[in-house]
Amino acid sequence: MEYDVVVVGAGPAGSLTARYAAEGGATVLMIEKRQEIGSPVRCGEGIARHFLEECNIPYDRRWVAIEVKGAKVISPGGKVFKIDERHAGNEVGIVVERDMFDKTLAKHAAKAGAEIWVKTTAFGLLKENGKVTGVRVGRLSENMDIKAKVIVGADGYESQVGRWAGIKTILKAEDVTATLQYRLTNIQPDEDFPNYCEFLLGSIAPGGYIWVFPKDECTANVGIGLSLDRLKEPNEIRGYLDRWIAKEPRMKKAQMLDMVTGAVSTCAPIDETVRDGVALVGDAARLVDPITGGGIGNGCRAGKILGEVLGEAARTGDWSLNQLMKYERGWRAILEEGLYRNWMAKNKLVTLTDEEFDLIIGTLAEVGVEKLSIHRILKVIKERHPQLVEKFLDLI
Repeated sequence: MEYDVVVVGAGPAGSLTARYAAEGGATVLMIEKRQEIGSPVRCGEGIARHFLEECNIPYDRRWVAIEVKGAKVISPGGKVFKIDERHAGNEVGIVVERDMFDKTLAKHAAKAGAEIWVKTTAFGLLKENGKVTGVRVGRLSENMDIKAKVIVGADGYESQVGRWAGIKTILKAEDVTATLQYRLTNIQPDEDFPNYCEFLLGSIAPGGYIWVFPKDECTANVGIGLSLDRLKEPNEIRGYLDRWIAKEPRMKKAQMLDMVTGAVSTCAPIDETVRDGVALVGDAARLVDPITGGGIGNGCRAGKILGEVLGEAARTGDWSLNQLMKYERGWRAILEEGLYRNWMAKNKLVTLTDEEFDLIIGTLAEVGVEKLSIHRILKVIKERHPQLVEKFLDLI
């Protein structure tokens, strides 16, 4: 069997790559190891609206759980800073139903001409003279070799395609965030819930944060992310989240509908995401925001760029490494600086005390900020509390 492109993984980044490659004229196969695209959900499910416009993803109420007014950032001492969803960052605006969202993106890829196989596992890459020429897969009870001009690794945080290709994607413990999320219902509403996505900072979640992303008027994704190097034992993460929930009045009668665990990369941009015959995209390419741990939007943007490059390759017949480098340069032009800056900021944020978080959030609540970005926040803080930003001066 032979295709121009085989995409390994049918998440948002994989589906956008498959869609735009197929629209550009490439023959595309997208494989997914699970039996159902989009399930189980391992995500807070928040995304900013602008990603939909940038990637030409038609808005569809069927995968929208709720639209929120903005973000609400809460300090350890209860200081609250609110910001409108238009300026609140890449995870705020729409809380989606990820299973339906992922299926819809895969449907768009299929309409563009991509072939989709579920319950199909990649076992390894085929190579000739150092160039990747295909992939070995298992589908149901049959193993087969599939030839392709390019294999796309869209296989998420645990990506094997990158390792098989020799691309360095290994992470240090401080660049991995362990996550645990409950979907809770029977939450008691207040003046802001369910209208805001909430982020709670400080020692309640060392090296990370607790989030509350509403799904409807009484249901929310309530989760925690902790830096892996801060965890002494695996069950410790659940203790942090359970203790916060036990003290939160709105959660007094809340009931759990599901629970998911996982990990996300919160590292600096990696050195390479393409090699001869292979490209990585989305979480596999470590394109997750190091501060928020959000990756849907960045994965979609990079997938669109990669798909367009592959479509161009199909039209011109140029499948060289030089052609694939257009994707490398493309995603770095729009994402690399922000990812690197946020990685540096993350490493400094984890050193802040609860008192410092109170001062920062309290100042933002008083003064306000046009957009929730590290650069703008630090400029505001510097005017009121210059001593607080000494460790961040290289980011201003």
